[in-house]
Order: sequence, then structure tokens, then C-alpha cells
Amino acid sequence: MTGLSRRALTLGLPLGALATGTLPLTGPASHAAAASPAVIPPRAQIRVGRFTVTALADGYADMPYSYFPGRTPEQVEQAARAQFVARPGGVRFLFNQYLVEDGERRILIDAGPAGSLGQTGMLPQALASLGLRPDQIDAVIVTHMHQDHIGGLVAGGRNSFPNAEIYIDRRDVAHWTDPARQSGAPDYLQASFRLSAEVVRLYPRLQAIDGERQITRGISIVDLTGHTPGHIGVRIEDAGQSLVMVSDMVFPVVHPLATDVNFLMEQDHAAAQAMRARFFPRAVEQGALIAATHMAFPGLGRIVSDRGSLRWQPADWAFQA
Repeated sequence: MTGLSRRALTLGLPLGALATGTLPLTGPASHAAAASPAVIPPRAQIRVGRFTVTALADGYADMPYSYFPGRTPEQVEQAARAQFVARPGGVRFLFNQYLVEDGERRILIDAGPAGSLGQTGMLPQALASLGLRPDQIDAVIVTHMHQDHIGGLVAGGRNSFPNAEIYIDRRDVAHWTDPARQSGAPDYLQASFRLSAEVVRLYPRLQAIDGERQITRGISIVDLTGHTPGHIGVRIEDAGQSLVMVSDMVFPVVHPLATDVNFLMEQDHAAAQAMRARFFPRAVEQGALIAATHMAFPGLGRIVSDRGSLRWQPADWAFQA
């Protein structure tokens, strides 16, 4: 079993007054302060051999129940209610990123939407809570070029990680920088095309990679094509322990129970379904520890078989060392 550290979840507590040493406000201003407390982004850490993997969150957005082709909005809402996670705006998606450190390199997996969707933009603050600046990140592995995975790379129209090598599958780079594909794409994908062009412009060290390969000892790419043409995962393994970051292979409420349910933004529904149909049973058989971008924080869990049906089992990660 993966070793788990004693550094547990940091909750979003209203610590602003304590941090600044100010006295509680009185009068109308106090009501505004109470309504908008300082939010500390959550974080969680596990150990995978020599690696420390820290789950960070850029924020969240609620996806309408109509965004899941393969089920009616009513069916998706009913499933959400059965799981006690139904929200007025739809299914809540977290935007989890993962920082991987081995004492030599700091590698970030994905960069979040950075304010381009929902209530997001907390990744820089989450890194700061670890005592890190963006310029201390050595590399960023991008699982695919949807806006909620690359927005943080180019927030404010600038190179947010100036010293980082960027790794993206070549097929995604080709797809998301193709003017012909952009001109024929629906409105909800236009932000991904625009941000992808910015990533290519602002990161001259971008490495368009081909297929499954090793990034550094113990960190390798897994081909999960379907969600996008170059959708990839990241395997972290050392000392007989492993973790697979599967990005958008698993969505809350609908997965892993059903492999035939897609998400609105998926480019190839049939390919995405086929990949899930292959991956989910294999993950059950191997007992694989998984990290997933949009599952409830910290997005760590396993796919298990429960009386013939598949379900998501959150990992018991806290205080396990």
C-alpha cells in the first residue's frame, strides 16, 4: 500500500484576522467580512516511494445535468441525489492538480482553469501555502488542452511558470492549434483553442511528446486517448508503490458505474467510452490507486467492484504513515 504522510488536510478556515493581527470589525463592514472569509485552499499529501505527491485545488465549478451525453439530465440529477451530492447548478467538479517532488525536481500535473471557469484561481495560493513560487516549478505535465487544465499556465496573458518545461501530447497540440478545427468548433470549446494558442506562444520550451514515455525516473506517460486526441495520464511509481493520475477518465456521479456516459467537451465519444471500458476493469483487477482531476478533493481513490457494479472508493489517505 502507498505510504501516507502525517500532513493532513488543511481546511478552508477564516483565518484572515489571525494572520493580520487585526481586531474583529464592528458595524456594517463586519457583515461583509463574515460573508466573505479568507479561504485557504485545501491540500493533502501522500508518499509514493521516494516521491511526495501533494494534491492541490484550483477551485470548483458546477456542471449542468445536461452536460453528460448518454443520460438525460433527469437521470443524472437523480443519480446525484442518490449520492447526496446534487446541487442547484448541477454536478460539482473539483479542479485538482498534483505536485510531485523527489528532492530534486518539482513537477506539476495540470494547472487548473485559473478563473476561466466557476470559482477558481486558487492554485498560486495553494502553492504559496507550501512555501513555493511558480518560478520554482521545474516542469508541468499537461494531461490535455482543455481550458480547465491549461488556464493556469497563461493566466493574465503571461508565462505563469517561467522556469518550467511543459510536456503535452503532440496530438493535442496539433488539434488545439489548428485554425480549421477552431473555426468549426462549438462556442464552449473556443476558450480551449484560444488558451492553447497562448500556451504555445508563451512557452518556447514546450515539448510536444509522442505516446507513452518516461519524463524522469519513476514518472511516465500513460496513453488515455479519447477524451481528447492526446489525452494522457501520468504514472508515478517507486519502491513497489504506484499512483496513476487519470485526469478526465473519471467524472463524479456518472463514473465508474457506467462507461457509456460522456461529458459535453469530449472530442470522440466512442473512443472515450472504449478507453473507459478497457481501463475500469483493469483498474479493479490491479487495485490501482488513482488520482482524478474532477472527483471530490483530494481526488484519490480506487475503482472497485461492488456486487457486480463498479464504484469509486475514496482512498483512506490521512494519518496512515
